[in-house]
Parts: sequence; structure tokens; C-alpha cells
Amino acid sequence: MSRQQKGATVRLPERLSHTHTHTHTSRDKMNLPAVLSLLLVVSTVQAFQYTELTQFIDSHQEEYVETLRDWVAIESDSSNVMRRKDLHRMMDVVAQKLRLMGGTVELVDIGEQELPDGQTLLLPKVVTAQFGTDVNKHTVCVYGHVDVQPAKLEDGWATDPYNLTDINGHLYGRGASDNKAPVLAWIHAVGAYQALNMELPVNVKFVIEGMEETGSNGLDAMILAQRDTFFSDVDYIIISDCGWLSRRPALTYGTRGNCYFFAEVEGPKQDLHSGVYGGTVIEPMTDLIGILDTLISPSGKILIPGIREAVAPLSDEEWKMYQDIQFDVEEYKNKIGVSQLMYSNKVDLLAHRWRYPTVTIHGIEGAFSDPGTKTVIPAKVTAKFSIRQVPDMDPAMVEKQVTDYLHSVFAKRKSPNKLKVTMVIGAKPWLADTQHPLYEAGKIAIKRVFDMDADLIREGGTIPVARTFQDVLGKSIIMMPIGGFDDGMHSQNEKMSRYNYIEGTKLFISYLNEVSQIQKISV
Repeated sequence: MSRQQKGATVRLPERLSHTHTHTHTSRDKMNLPAVLSLLLVVSTVQAFQYTELTQFIDSHQEEYVETLRDWVAIESDSSNVMRRKDLHRMMDVVAQKLRLMGGTVELVDIGEQELPDGQTLLLPKVVTAQFGTDVNKHTVCVYGHVDVQPAKLEDGWATDPYNLTDINGHLYGRGASDNKAPVLAWIHAVGAYQALNMELPVNVKFVIEGMEETGSNGLDAMILAQRDTFFSDVDYIIISDCGWLSRRPALTYGTRGNCYFFAEVEGPKQDLHSGVYGGTVIEPMTDLIGILDTLISPSGKILIPGIREAVAPLSDEEWKMYQDIQFDVEEYKNKIGVSQLMYSNKVDLLAHRWRYPTVTIHGIEGAFSDPGTKTVIPAKVTAKFSIRQVPDMDPAMVEKQVTDYLHSVFAKRKSPNKLKVTMVIGAKPWLADTQHPLYEAGKIAIKRVFDMDADLIREGGTIPVARTFQDVLGKSIIMMPIGGFDDGMHSQNEKMSRYNYIEGTKLFISYLNEVSQIQKISV
């Protein structure tokens, strides 16, 4: 063939793909009963293995819950430097568990973290592990993290956040859903194959970090450094650091990026008394509120020129996908406790949650915010706001658009104060092809385990490592969540349902088998 594409990846049915080539050869003249018999034999063997594996999972679920209890008990809060010893211990626990399973395990040093006061602190090591080195098999790499958001009982938790508590089949504890249970479910999936002396259908690698909740410090550099070593033979990346949209299982194919800005307005050399100086100076806070009000309209329209124009249009196919997704607008509204949403219909709501940009004003540094009263004119105030990124927006262009726009608006105020605009985060969005064999495999695995079709969804939040894997490694990625839509990640009373934890483990077992069916052929 004159135009040959080697290594194109397609999904062929089961292990009978070789019977589908060269349509006019004698091989294809096998009689129908023989083909049906072969299909029956193959499917029976696979069904028996799957049944045996799931029975093993069911019979060991108490052990899995206890392991999760042990992991949740470690206060691996990456934002609290006083808990750094716990974070190091958490990484050691992960590494030891994988070692005891016979994996090739490394604790990779990723350097130090510089604190605001200039001191440095060792970053928690990244755990890498490998199970299987068969060059004839696909190699998947599972990414996860075991650090958590801060949590205190007095924050409004009904139970001790670091003592996993089972209430009506829900396992409450910080990090239960984000991301300790999903990481353990993947480990248990591999362990089930091992315990039953079954060969893993694919080679499995793990990358488990301990700084995800604070920006994955050091991870990008580690991925780049090991691109040609640890990651060189990886075919696919799997991330299970997200959740379902409803009670229907989901596969995630996109996340928004984020451009985070500081807008600083500086005036007098020090804070002033509003009674003594009010009415005689042009106040920085008034300037700042004035320019922030020009970012977004009451109806949610972004007013910065060029932002909306860069967004990829919503296709008819995508509109149809949103229409078919299981999502209850009223339930969503009640869950977050508001009387009115920005949009009233499902498609508009999902589209603006997932695939359109938005401006959010997070707070103002330097403003008086303590309880009580204080008659002060702040000398310098800094607004913190972000713009969620979607295809085809470019963070570098957004930085220029926002900076130029705010300076032009500020100039019209003719204020003597000084404006400084800085972009401190510029994370790109991530989007996958839902027609890729990884997603076809995911649909089949979900159908097998849950006996229902998967929702194909996007995430409004940002998971920067997905874009890093895509840009640095050039690998295909799938996000396969097992967390529930009501798990309360980052919130009080975070939980993972026992059902999702155990059935999610079965999903991962099934998915490894389905990925092994993806064939590499020359077209």
C-alpha cells in the first residue's frame, strides 16, 4: 500500500479479530456453526473468569473497607506544612502496599517546596510501580493522588473526618472519594488477578502523588524527566480523580482549564482613617470594585473582548450528547441550595458548566474582612479572580486580553492610583476523542458491571496533570470515575459509598480486560 499508517489503533471484537481480514480468503469460508461455537467457547471462558474475579472482590470487601479506613486515618493534608510528616508516611504506606504485591516500586524524589517565608520543605515523593513487562501486551498507567483537602470536625462534619465511618452504606471520611478509595480500587483490581493466579490482561503502571490538592508541585518536571524511561512503553493513561454526574456511571472526556489573576490597586503609602481622609483621596477599593464590575454582566456574559470569540462552537452532535445525559436540574438546584440558576434548561446548564468559560471573583486581599467594624481606607487591595478555559482558548492570549482590557478600563477612570495585573495560573483545558477505543472499551466495561449505558460527561474543574500527560507524553487518556455525584469532595462530610467502591473495583477489573482487546494493526 502506498499510503500506509502503521500502528493505527482500532477496537476489534473479542479475540477473533484475525478472522475479519482479507474478505475473500478461504479462511473466511468457515461455516457459521463453527464460528458460533468458537464465540461461545471464548465468551464462556471470559465470563467464568469475570465471575470468579467479582466473587473474590465481594468476599474481600470488608478487608478493602478496613484498608481505606487505615488510609483515611492518615491526615495527608498537603496544604498544611505541619502535616508534612503524615504526607511522607502516606507515600510510604502506598509504596509498601505495592511492594508487598510484588510490584517494581520506586519512591521518586521531586525536590523541595519553597514556603512564603523563604524556608524550604521536602516535597512528598511520587510513588511509581509496575506490574508486568510483557512486550506483547498494552501498558496502562493509572494516575492517582493520596493527599487531601483540610478537614476539621468543627468545620461542620457530622463525624470525625479522619475516622472512616460507615453510615447506611456510605463511608464518610476526608479523602474517601478524593482520591484514596479510587486509588485503592485500582490496586485491589490488580490484586484480585494476582490472588486468583490469573495473568494480568495488560501491564499496569501506577503514578501516585501527594501534592495534587495544592497544584501538583514537582509532578510536571518528574513526568518530563521520566518521559523516555518509566513512561516510554505506556500506551494509555487512566485517571480516576473525578465523579459521576448522576446515579448513572460516567466516562469523563474533558475538563476546563483555569487562568487565575491578581489585580492589585495601590494608592496612599499607608491605610487611612475614613473620617479624616474620606472624600479627599481617590480610594483604591473604589477603583478595584469599579474595574471588577466590568468583567462579567449580571446575566453571566463575559465582557472582556476576544474571550467569547475564541470558544469552539457547540456542535449539533455535542448538543445531542448533552440532551441524552441523565441530569435533574431541580435536584441540582436543591443540592446547592439556591432558588434560581443562571440557566433553566439542562443543555444550557451543562454547556455553561463544562464547555463555556466563566469569570469568578474569589476575594479581595487587603480589604477589611474581620468581624466587627473598622473605618479604614485600605492603601492597597488585590482582587483574586479566575477565568475557566475551554477549547479553543489559549492562556497566553487570555492573559494579554485581560491585562489590556483592565488597564484600558482603569485608564478611563483617570485615577492616580496604580494598577498591576498578574496571571499566576495558566492551566489549559483537556479534551479527549470519545470515539477512541479507550472510550469504547469503557462503555463495554460499564455495561458489563452496572448493566446500563455510560454517560459521557465533562468536568467544569481543572485537572492539570491530564493536559501534562497529553502534551509531554503524547498519550491517549481516559478519565474513569467511580465517585458518586453526591460524595461532597472538598466539602464537609465527604464520603464514598460502599457500592461505588466495590463495584468500581469490578469496573476496573473489567476495564483492564477490555483494554487488552484493543488491537494495533496496520491500515
